[in-house]
Amino acid sequence: MSFSVTRRQAMGRLGQWGVVLSLAGGGASGWTAETVTVKDASGEVRMPLKPRTVLVFDLAALDTLQALGVDVQGVPNQKMPPLLERYADSAKYPQVGSLFEPDYEKIKALQPDLIIAGNRSLPKIAELKKFAPVLDVTVDNQKQIEEVYRNIRALAAIYGVREKGEAEIQSVEKAIAGLRTEAAKQGPGLFLMTNGGKLSVYGPGSRFDMLYTVFGMKPLPQKIEVSKHGQAVSFEYLLKANPEWLLVLDRDAAIGREGAAAQKLLDNKLVQATKAWRSQQVVYLNAANWYLLSNAGPGALKANIQQLSDAFSRR
Repeated sequence: MSFSVTRRQAMGRLGQWGVVLSLAGGGASGWTAETVTVKDASGEVRMPLKPRTVLVFDLAALDTLQALGVDVQGVPNQKMPPLLERYADSAKYPQVGSLFEPDYEKIKALQPDLIIAGNRSLPKIAELKKFAPVLDVTVDNQKQIEEVYRNIRALAAIYGVREKGEAEIQSVEKAIAGLRTEAAKQGPGLFLMTNGGKLSVYGPGSRFDMLYTVFGMKPLPQKIEVSKHGQAVSFEYLLKANPEWLLVLDRDAAIGREGAAAQKLLDNKLVQATKAWRSQQVVYLNAANWYLLSNAGPGALKANIQQLSDAFSRR
């Protein structure tokens, strides 16, 4: 490959993206590959430009790549949520291990040019780097939307579709602006997860902080413990907290595990006495988009925003 523009011209055009193009020395085959410097969770990293074989260990990254209209050559051995159902075709998309345990033999056989990992696969990145450069798409709970945009820009730059990346970001920003307008008219809400018959709540600063900080839902005045698994609560807590909106994530549904459905679990006298229930303001969120995709890809983001916008606009 060769540049169609000079290095100075490329840097000038890509300055707003924080992207730098360079040339990497050829391997045994003697061909020379272009590389691109982008930002990931570890800082600035040099990645191959338009890689031929890409393996992905993060569902939000798959969501982003699908939105950008580009392809991959390996995916996790994972029951794909509806948003990513195309990747369930194992004949077209080889499975290269789970989100937590890569299959190193399959990875070696595929000879990847790039591996995309992070979040659930974060502990395996050091080992994955033995096979190919790894783009770390881990998202910090305290900077969620900024790092989602960072990942979109990095992947778009790597695949050479920067304009599509910017278009996706603009589309998400427009949707967020509309949702925030509707959220500002609503009373306080509470994010609730049901899991095996147990309840936990999440507030600002948690893994579901985006509901409050980005989407604009007013939090309850009560302080909620920030921890990976949320603050364990009871039905009595829900009645005492008495939110005007209850946003419910059914983890059992998200991971395909049998258990008491959230709707059935919450259908009791204590929850029925809350403002949210009496006002018909209990929203059962798209569990796969919020939990498996972590609300961190443009497809999941826009679908989740639409669901909340529809709920708020009906009031």
